[in-house]
Amino acid sequence: MIAATIVMVFLIVAMVAILIRIFELKLVEGSKYAKDVEMLSREEEAPATRGSILAVDGRTMACSLPNYRICMDPNADGLTDEVFNNNIDALAAKLSSFFRDKSISEYKTLISRARHTGRRYLIVNNRRISYNELLEVRQFPIFNLGRNKGGLNVEESGQRARPFGILASRTIGKLYQDESKGGMNGIELAYNKELCGTPGRVSKMRVTGRWINKEIVAPIPGLDVRTTIDVDFQDVAELSLMRQLEKHNAEHGVAILMEVKTGAVRAIVNLCRRADGSYTEDNYNYAVGELAEPGSTFKLATVMACLEDDMFEVDDTINTYDGEYKFYDRVMRDSHKGGLGVVSIREAFEASSNIAFSRLVQKYYANDPKKFIEGLRDLGLCDSLGIDIKGEGATNIKDVSDPTWSLVSLPWMSIGYELQITPLHLLTLYNAVANNGQMMRPMFVEALMDHGRDVKTFRPKVIRSSIASHSTIRTVQSLLKGVVENGTAKNIKNTPYKIAGKTGTAQIAKKGSYGDQGERKYLASFAGYFPADDPMYSCIVMVYGPSNNVYYGNVVAGSVVKAIADRVYAAEYRKGNVKNMSTIVESEVYPYSKGGMTKDVNIVMGALKVPHTLDINPKTWVSSTAQSDMVQLRQRHFVKNIMPDVRGMGASDAVSLLESMGLRVNLSGYGRVSSQSPASGTSFVRGTSVHIQLTN
Repeated sequence: MIAATIVMVFLIVAMVAILIRIFELKLVEGSKYAKDVEMLSREEEAPATRGSILAVDGRTMACSLPNYRICMDPNADGLTDEVFNNNIDALAAKLSSFFRDKSISEYKTLISRARHTGRRYLIVNNRRISYNELLEVRQFPIFNLGRNKGGLNVEESGQRARPFGILASRTIGKLYQDESKGGMNGIELAYNKELCGTPGRVSKMRVTGRWINKEIVAPIPGLDVRTTIDVDFQDVAELSLMRQLEKHNAEHGVAILMEVKTGAVRAIVNLCRRADGSYTEDNYNYAVGELAEPGSTFKLATVMACLEDDMFEVDDTINTYDGEYKFYDRVMRDSHKGGLGVVSIREAFEASSNIAFSRLVQKYYANDPKKFIEGLRDLGLCDSLGIDIKGEGATNIKDVSDPTWSLVSLPWMSIGYELQITPLHLLTLYNAVANNGQMMRPMFVEALMDHGRDVKTFRPKVIRSSIASHSTIRTVQSLLKGVVENGTAKNIKNTPYKIAGKTGTAQIAKKGSYGDQGERKYLASFAGYFPADDPMYSCIVMVYGPSNNVYYGNVVAGSVVKAIADRVYAAEYRKGNVKNMSTIVESEVYPYSKGGMTKDVNIVMGALKVPHTLDINPKTWVSSTAQSDMVQLRQRHFVKNIMPDVRGMGASDAVSLLESMGLRVNLSGYGRVSSQSPASGTSFVRGTSVHIQLTN
């Protein structure tokens, strides 16, 4: 009985002790253990893979590549003193040789100090490395023992890459330096939400010295954006414009190629001169945002406004006198020495007479300038284009209420001064004329895609169903043809197709002044479309600040339009979209080639006695663009771990390139590469097999 009582008392005391301990654990020490648990496990956001930006044919123009940062736990549970001391010198030597930023002793000191102080997390080097480089780092001494025994930790993230380099890079856009903030400009910003995808959630738990990830919610990758950009047309436009900018030492330049029926922008170039004299695409989207006085290319709008008001017929005559005419206290001048005298309005337009159109507008609208301004607005010049890309400049056509309005504002506005417009907006007007009056919204994106499948497509949109009457449209179409056939742009007249358009040479004002003769700066431009009889594309080129005493629009800008048009027309001919072609366009320029290794292209061009550029490393891969007097070789850029586009290459070139990137090649057929799998632009690891199909 006494024994039972003792046992009962013992059990009661034990139970009370247990209850007290539970109370202490829950209320007194609970927060401490909660923190310990929190230190051993945590929940984090799992970022989604950002979608790619593609050309119209699916080639990758911007994509996210995985990259890695090397970190270390110098006090990993399995890393013994013996292993550390025996191998730290070898590890430090490997790191110094690999990263080339610290000496062997500096790396040894960095890691040894971290181990001595008990650190569990050390960033060995901040530089991001590729997957292939990571495989190499994993073989370094100590690191080759793995995470627990060697302390190697790898942080993975994405890095934006542009396989085509600067091609259309300002319009494609870029990300903030902190890529988690998303797009900074261009399409990267306009479609940031769709490209970003949806992040997931991951639970991290510390187990035996390492973090174990458990996915809670899987991230949803971002959609791909398929643009309207044609890589081949973009390349031609960029090379043609860059060559002209270099030739004339210009400040910057713009070229835009638009599809007439849809408004799809097939090429858009924004080149700006750097301090070292080279040109880059990453400065500013001049085509979309820069407002400038366009000069004579604006005379199209002037004529259209007058024709809509039935002010004259183009066969009426106008006296341009001896090339000088005074409006109040200012003298208007034509570029033709001695003037044109009495000419028809058609001839005045073809010769780009300033006096003719200033006199006409002054004659008909001096007592009612608002009517002329309303006529310009009725052409859609002041409508917002509503494009996806941010930064669209708003056309500035001032009214009589503007404080800067003066007695000479009207005649000077008629020839493209005292008003401002962007290159894209001016091209949209010319495109509407080519499209028989229907004004299309410039279009930069065709579709959103998910794993190669369209999930949303964007249709062409009409801004105005008609900007003017059919008779006005037909009349100005004939005027624009005449400029190239008989007028200021005769230098780009050619066969078998015709170009229609208008030249412009405007002085650039700075702080309200156009400067003295020796200090003046000019804007050379040409806007038009082709083929003139059945328009497929419209095009504008603007060159700002050409030097070397050559600044006329027909020479500086018109020749670029012709170079672009020739290549585009030839491409459409090869596709079978152009039927009537009595003389192949290629005969007017040097031969077209697919490119290859510089040394091989050099041998072929030398044998054919074709002038071409030679200042490129002979082991460099190049593409070629034929110009009127030479073949321009351009280095082809290939991004690590991104599948290159080998379509069009010969078998030996394609195999050589792919194998040099660590790929295994299987091929079938003979001739040139017609298709490849995996497709260009996809990521890969060394050893991946690629199948290429050859056709004759």
